[in-house]
Amino acid sequence: MQRSISDRAEPRLIFDSPAQAEAWLAEMSERLKKRIPDEFVRRKLLTAIHYESTRAGLDPQLVMGLIHVESGFNRYAVSVVGARGLMQVMPFWQRSIGSPEHNLFDINTGLRYGCTILRHYLDIENGDYFRALGRYNGSLGKAEYPNLVHGAWKNWYDWSPNSGQKVAQR
Repeated sequence: MQRSISDRAEPRLIFDSPAQAEAWLAEMSERLKKRIPDEFVRRKLLTAIHYESTRAGLDPQLVMGLIHVESGFNRYAVSVVGARGLMQVMPFWQRSIGSPEHNLFDINTGLRYGCTILRHYLDIENGDYFRALGRYNGSLGKAEYPNLVHGAWKNWYDWSPNSGQKVAQR
């Protein structure tokens, strides 16, 4: 986990083709338009989400569903228990796998931590998303949080390169 956090590669889209990358970026950008009005910021965030998710072996749309539930895409969100940033990472993780100087409000840093932590929990739970999401949220064994993330993932951010489908956005 520490190795994953310390790698500071510049985020980039990882797709089979540039056309596929642009199709995903355009579609997801449109879906986030109401939450993040600035197109440059939106595209930069989406590139970072896709990169960090992919490098951790996660579905980027799952991570978007998690961010939707955790912070509503507010990079400066702070929970009542002190979790920070887009993916609501608890500060103890800085001491555990990173460095106290790491800024969890920084988009790339927060995403790197969150994706690394979720991957860790998926490995512990042998790929069981329900249990891994419960661990991530500190609600292992309770259905509410995993169901919220799954619902956001499938209702708002589900995408496949061949579908050409549009998912209605509220």
